[in-house]
Formats: sequence, C-alpha cells, structure tokens
Amino acid sequence: MQKHIAEIYFSQLRGKDICDNKGRTVGKVKDIVTLWTGGLPMITGILYSEEPDKLIPADIVQNWDGKQVILAESSEKINITQITHQQLFVGKWLLDNQVIDLKGYKIVRVNDILLSCDEQDGKQRLSIIAADIGIRGLLRRIGLEFLASRLDKKYISWQHITPLEKKTGSLKLKLDKDRFKKLHPVEIADLLEDMDYDSRNVFFKALGSEQAAEAIGKLKENTQVEIVTRMDKKQAAELLEDLHADEAANLLREMPKEKAAELLQLVKKDKAKELKWLLHYKSDTAGSLMTTEFISLPVTFTAGQAIEHLRRFAQDAEMIYYLYVTDVDEKLLGVFSLRELILADQEITLGALLHSKVITVQVNDSRKKVAEIIHKYGLLAVPVIDAEGFLHGVVTVDDVLDLFMVDRTLKASMSRYLNKRGLRRK
Repeated sequence: MQKHIAEIYFSQLRGKDICDNKGRTVGKVKDIVTLWTGGLPMITGILYSEEPDKLIPADIVQNWDGKQVILAESSEKINITQITHQQLFVGKWLLDNQVIDLKGYKIVRVNDILLSCDEQDGKQRLSIIAADIGIRGLLRRIGLEFLASRLDKKYISWQHITPLEKKTGSLKLKLDKDRFKKLHPVEIADLLEDMDYDSRNVFFKALGSEQAAEAIGKLKENTQVEIVTRMDKKQAAELLEDLHADEAANLLREMPKEKAAELLQLVKKDKAKELKWLLHYKSDTAGSLMTTEFISLPVTFTAGQAIEHLRRFAQDAEMIYYLYVTDVDEKLLGVFSLRELILADQEITLGALLHSKVITVQVNDSRKKVAEIIHKYGLLAVPVIDAEGFLHGVVTVDDVLDLFMVDRTLKASMSRYLNKRGLRRK
C-alpha cells in the first residue's frame, strides 16, 4: 500500500549528500531525472557526479526526506545506469525556464519544482506534482522565503505544464496537441508573442499546418517574419499556401526581397500568381489590404443556384456574409447579405435581390481611407474596385482593425465575433 510521506522542493533536494546503506557518501544530488510521457512524471534517476550521463537509479532510494538521500544498497552493489533519450533532467530542462500554463494559457517561468514523496514496499518514490511560479519559489532558493511568507504560493499542476526547452518541449508539445486544438488562434498568438526566440520556434513547429496558418495571421508583423525566416524553405512555402492570400502577401512584403522571391518560386503556380498580383500594389493602399478570397455571383443566377454555389465554394472564401453580384465582365453590380439570400424565394434572380448602391473603395485608396469607410458605415467588409468598376477584392474589418483599435484585446474580441457567427472563415 502506498503511503504519502512528504512534499519536497527541488531546491531543497539539490545539493544533498547521497549515502549508501552503510552511511558512506556516494555523491551529491546535482540533478534528478524524470520520464515525461503523459502520466505522472516519476523521478527515475539521480545525477550524482560530474559525469552527465551516469545516474543512480531512483528505485534503490530508501529515504528522500531527510538531511541526506539514503540508498537501500551499498555503494559496491549500485548498478549505475545511463540516461536515455526518453529521460529528462528536471533542473536543467525545467528550472528557470519558460513553460506554458495550459490552464491559464500563458507563459510563465519556473522558480522551483514541487515533488511528492511516497512510500511503497519499504522504499520511497518521488514524482513531480507542480511547478512553483511564484516569488516564494525564487526566494526559497536563496534561503529567504520567510520574506514572502504572507504571499500565496503559486503552483501549476504537472497536468497543466508544457515545457518549451527544445528537448522537453518537443516531447510534451506532441502530447498536448489535442489541448492546443481547442485554443483560439488569437490565444496561440498571445502565447507566441510572450515566448523567447528559441521557444517560439519549438512551439510553432509543434502546431498543425492549419492551426499554424490561423495563428500566424494574428501575430505582429516582425514576429511573423522572424518565425518564417527561421523555417526551412519547403515548410515556409507550405505555410504561405495555407494562409489567406492577403495575409501571405503582407508577410512577403515585410520579408527581405531575396527571401520573398525565393519562397514564391516554391509556392504552387496558381497561388504564386495570385500573390504576385497582390504584391504589385503599394503597401499603403486598399489593394495591399484586400483579399481575393471572396464570393462573387453572376447576376443571372437564381437564389437557389447561389446557395448551391456557396455550398461548393464557401470553404475557400475569407468572407461570406456579403455576397457580391457581377456582370459577365466582372464589373460590380450590387451586393446582398447571406441572411437575405437564405430568406429569399429560391426562384428569384440575383438581379432582383441585389442592392445596387454599394459602398466601395478604389484599389489605390489609402489604408486610412479604407478604415474610415468601414468604421463610418459599420461594415464587416468593403469591396475594392478600379476606376472602371471591375471588382478586384474585398477588405475585411479585421484587416484594418490595427488602424483604429490600439488595444490588441479589442482586435481579438472582434476576430472572435466574426468567427463565432461564421462571417469569416477561420
């Protein structure tokens, strides 16, 4: 039967003498090793010397909770083992490093590690139960925890920890993929923004392609460029293909010209052609903001035909709330809403359904003007036309939010609003 003995902090354990069953000193606790494979992280070994790959097996420890770590065997009989690729050093890979708090979905620093000591069959077992992320953990390590005795202890349970160091990160992020799938892209972007240079790279590689594409569009431009320029060429090209055309074009604009040209060569021809077309617009214009992934319908369609068309192509559109009607030459004739289409008689033609007075912007209008138009008329999107009335693209409200919403949380809220109501493809 298992019996709980005590809770021990890693900072209190490190540096203790290790003695065999005859009281002879074998070494000191320099670090401990765990298996982090999804279940309770059990301590499996002790690093006791300057040789980094040699361990005393944890299963021969008789007593962890004392002034010394006492072994159940004599030093002559200890079967020294070597660390395996599945084992992780607790101090090296967790202490003082960033981890993801999967409960609060934020980046935190580990100041100490809480261990549980339990007894079974006359021997004591040690397991990780939490990370201490509070100021008390930091002060404890220098013997000054009494200064923070009035402060609450701040722990993250081991189930809610995802390390970000390369070795632990690669392992644990794979285990947590299902949990990350539930996160909104804005929340993933917030996590990425808070990470350091190396952790960001580890975390981003662990995301699925669809989730990575959704999240990168929510990042600051300099963070986007940093991530993509560090990826291998093939992976970066695949990411560009998964992004909305306007997001991919904006990203390429911010990259060094040589790198952008190199990636365009690796992107599929149709996507590359679309991106080159968007890139020829100056960066401060409506043309540089617009997406070409929208729904336009021929004026000769009936409402029933339009609904069938939506069923086939809506998945590839960035905005489906406003539906634009064009003539045979693709000149913009009018607009109606998805709601109006659903409520309309199936046999009515789009010519009878559309609103011919459409608020539009020109391809060379400034971003500021586009933002003012969207804000003034309360639009979710505005069509972009040229001087002759040809429809070139659509600028959605979240593409201009940065220009008149300083607070990033407001932008996040608007993005959630659009996604929840199916007004924008995720």
